[in-house]
Amino acid sequence: MQFIAMGLVWGSSFLFMKVALEGVSFGQVAWSRTVLGGLALGIIVLIMRPRVARPDGTPGPLLPREGIVWVHFLVVSLTTCVIPYLCFAWAEQYVSSSLASIYNATTPIMTALMATLVFRVEKLGLGKWAGVAVGILGVIVVIGPWQYSALTGSLAGQLACLVATLCYGFTFGYQRKFLSQRPIAPATFAFLSIGVSALVMLALTPWLALEPVDLDWTVVASLLALGILGTGLAYIWNINVLRAWGPTATSTVTYVTPLVGVALGFILLGERFSWHEPIGALLVLLGILLAQGRLRMPRRRTGA
Repeated sequence: MQFIAMGLVWGSSFLFMKVALEGVSFGQVAWSRTVLGGLALGIIVLIMRPRVARPDGTPGPLLPREGIVWVHFLVVSLTTCVIPYLCFAWAEQYVSSSLASIYNATTPIMTALMATLVFRVEKLGLGKWAGVAVGILGVIVVIGPWQYSALTGSLAGQLACLVATLCYGFTFGYQRKFLSQRPIAPATFAFLSIGVSALVMLALTPWLALEPVDLDWTVVASLLALGILGTGLAYIWNINVLRAWGPTATSTVTYVTPLVGVALGFILLGERFSWHEPIGALLVLLGILLAQGRLRMPRRRTGA
């Protein structure tokens, strides 16, 4: 249930970003959702005061005391929120919310690459590597490089989406290697990830948030939904699923997000596709299924 709820909320986030951009800048979108998410999670931790029991049965500290843990969360804050949120918000100035949600579906491909090549917390066989290759081919088809003779806003926006999902893939692998096994309650884990991100965003306030705004109820509601739900509660669900399923399986939430994002973009914003975008999206989905072993390549039979 947490997995499904996470997919629905994160799938809606691309619509919320598009609507919010009608009244605030891309930097204010990223700033607002991170700060609101940090506040929401801080209130939850303050009320719940979750703790993980020590080996002797006594409750552990509410917040970690090792300095290295805080350093890890600083790294996670940059690749969980700061960079990808800025990338997606900037990108949606030039690409549709539907297309951004499709690019978000490349997260499992990025996660497989990071978890295998960089952090070595998982291994991929030949069939799974074929899945990664198919997924990359799908990304190329979605981009449609034959359409561009120079760097345009649309192309730059699509590349920014890929930078964001690369960050997400890095985060899944990094958390699995350095943080997931530490005795930190899921609510606290989510609060530290987003809370440290919020502190970074607050430090960047003069460059991100101090611009004129044009607020109406749709813009305000979108920012609140992005912050409290998409960057708040959904991250608690994400940590619970990550600890139960591992990084690659958890990243399959991106099966759900493009379906939600495309449906909302089509119904509410009237967005349409070029012919190559859904074909590329299907190739990405096929690549994900292969990379995660959910679909196996046929084996050649031997023998007389």
